[in-house]
Amino acid sequence: MSDTTQNGPVLAADGTPLKRSLARALRMQKMRALMLIAPLLLFVVITFIAPIADMLFRSVENKIVATTLPNTVVALQDWDATGDAPPAEPVYESLYYDMFVAAEAKEHTKLGSRLNYEQTGLSSLFRSSGRRLDDAGEAQIDALEDLNPAWEDPAFWYALMDAGSGAADDDLLAAKRKQMTELTDIDHGVDIGFAPRADISQLLPKTADAYTLFALFTAVEDEDVVAEEEPWEAVKVALVQDLQEGADVSSYTGPGAAELAAAQTALAELPAMNFKEVFLDIDKDWGSVDNWSTIQTYSPRYTSGYFLNAIDMQKGPDGPEARPENQQIYMMLFKRTLFMSLVITGSCILLGYPVAWILANLPMRTANLLMILVLLPFWTSLLVRTSAWKVMLQQQGVINDVLVWLGLVADDARLVMINNQFGTIVAMTHILLPFMILPMYSVMQTIPPSYLRAAKSLGANNWTAFWRVYFPQSVPGIGAGSILVFILSIGYYITPEIVGGTTGTFISNRIAYHISSSLNWGLAAALGAILLAVVLLLYYAYDKIVGIDNVKLGG
Repeated sequence: MSDTTQNGPVLAADGTPLKRSLARALRMQKMRALMLIAPLLLFVVITFIAPIADMLFRSVENKIVATTLPNTVVALQDWDATGDAPPAEPVYESLYYDMFVAAEAKEHTKLGSRLNYEQTGLSSLFRSSGRRLDDAGEAQIDALEDLNPAWEDPAFWYALMDAGSGAADDDLLAAKRKQMTELTDIDHGVDIGFAPRADISQLLPKTADAYTLFALFTAVEDEDVVAEEEPWEAVKVALVQDLQEGADVSSYTGPGAAELAAAQTALAELPAMNFKEVFLDIDKDWGSVDNWSTIQTYSPRYTSGYFLNAIDMQKGPDGPEARPENQQIYMMLFKRTLFMSLVITGSCILLGYPVAWILANLPMRTANLLMILVLLPFWTSLLVRTSAWKVMLQQQGVINDVLVWLGLVADDARLVMINNQFGTIVAMTHILLPFMILPMYSVMQTIPPSYLRAAKSLGANNWTAFWRVYFPQSVPGIGAGSILVFILSIGYYITPEIVGGTTGTFISNRIAYHISSSLNWGLAAALGAILLAVVLLLYYAYDKIVGIDNVKLGG
């Protein structure tokens, strides 16, 4: 049917073309439908999609090394980690300035904790080094301050370094703002009342870098006035280093020119600071090739290290390599989790199928009464049910006492049924059994009893009628219950933690440990991502073999 006539397009009641009016009405209908589901959609995105996305990101994110030691990471790029010698002096020099800023921001301990996941001992190394770094370069600082009291005057330093009404090095300030923002996760883009002098940043580059970082930290983190605070020890070490390396202060005529010229002359004979010796004096482990190799290996902002650790491997100088045999636990836990989840699912099927069949074939009044018993565990705390099994299964527990009383077990040979896989399987089967019974019952309830009577009237015995007629129709309920129980069991961690001991715990217990105790969220995220991938893979395989369309919860 055409929407036009001989006199023009068909019009709606309001005078608009009918086709346009229908399209607008359809859009409004879709918008109303979208608004109805928008709250639920938003809830799912916030509580489900966003946490999973954050977990996946944490499993590869590794910016802490690059943001805490930016200059050290660059200096380490040319170092050969496969050799026997630690890095050269420039690397230790970069480490000094990076570590000083990180220690002031209290970020060096976080970096140490991160690297300690890969190399034991780095956490204490960074912590102790951060405490003792203020004493480094004491000879250079004392020599500078003994020359003139001005080098201890905050106002003098501010006049020397601040651009005032002159030309400022905006690029330097922007770069240091970005560095401090990444380091502390605090916006350093606000006005701090300081901008580095362009001529000073060219004449004394290391000093300008260090003082600009000091100014940003003082103004933003400490909320103090830069001109009223004496600069860090690292700023003075940087000035001595700039002067000793031949800065041409004779051409400089700005504030502090006379003091700079006198300092350069007086400090010319002072031995240059050896940063490598400084760190080796703090801790000889700064000479360890393995420690430096770990820092270099995990310096990129994104890493596959967490996923490698999750499959009992690690990143090495030459690429992925197997972890020491005594540290390989995760693949064993994955296999144990899958095996025990399948066993629990199977035991729930064996125990739940007869119960569901009885409920589906009893009179409705009796079935409803028995269904209350099936649902009763949902009204009891999970912790209480698990603790009850701990009491029941222990060697001095109820079950062992009954077996001894019956003479089936000797008193000195009581069964060990707790803190092992058996205890986990028994407790979790009890907990998850209702989740298997309910789907099977809802499907069996829809199977007409007349089908079995018809099969028997055609000559089939009880077993043949059940196996050829009844059971195939109950398979969708088994599939629904199996998926539900398997997915729930593979992620359980409270019950295995209480009754599993060392041989009955799941990979989920390790994930919970890394989230709440070791705080290794990256490894926990990688383990969780692998577990999610395994579940999705098994779900895909189930769909291909059985067909997800055959799974249903009722008629």
